[in-house]
Amino acid sequence: MKPFFQSLIIILGLALAGCSNNGTVAPTESAQHRQNLDETNYANTYDEKSIVNAASDFLGGGSEAIAKVVEKAFQDHGRPNGYIIGTEVSGAIGIGVRYGDGTLTHKIEGDSRAYWKGPSIGFDIGANGSRVFALVYNLYDVEELYQRYPAVEGSFYFVGGVGMNYQQRGDIIIAPIRVGVGLRAGVNLGYLHLTRKRDWIPF
Repeated sequence: MKPFFQSLIIILGLALAGCSNNGTVAPTESAQHRQNLDETNYANTYDEKSIVNAASDFLGGGSEAIAKVVEKAFQDHGRPNGYIIGTEVSGAIGIGVRYGDGTLTHKIEGDSRAYWKGPSIGFDIGANGSRVFALVYNLYDVEELYQRYPAVEGSFYFVGGVGMNYQQRGDIIIAPIRVGVGLRAGVNLGYLHLTRKRDWIPF
């Protein structure tokens, strides 16, 4: 019986050694997988400096305020994988409407045209035109851009004449940034409807 117990101890020892080896290999593979995901995410998204430069160049003026607003977006949602540069017109008599058009620049799929429209609730009377720079998050298929995006309640940020709010549908988040006269009091109360083609019906 003694040889039997000796053999059993040897087998158990080998089994435990195998478990120990498996335990050390798995975390290494997991860490490598996470590193690959991080590298892929960085390769497929835009860094903060690039976004600040692009937004400042397009919107003009108030570069420090633009940088602070962009920093807030990066703190809240990380690195975007697209952005929209465009212009819009809006008007309001209590209840307002806005129409815009521009170009979506996507890190993977390149450039696409985009049009938007939508109602808003404001507290002023008048009309204005403005430039818009919008960060786009979690857009993995450009075709998914074209839908309605309700405003996220309480998400309006205003720094030195630069305003930004968040609008979200599912995982996709759009953060339009507007400067100066492009701001309306009710910009964050409403929704944006992005379309492939221009449509003048505001809803």
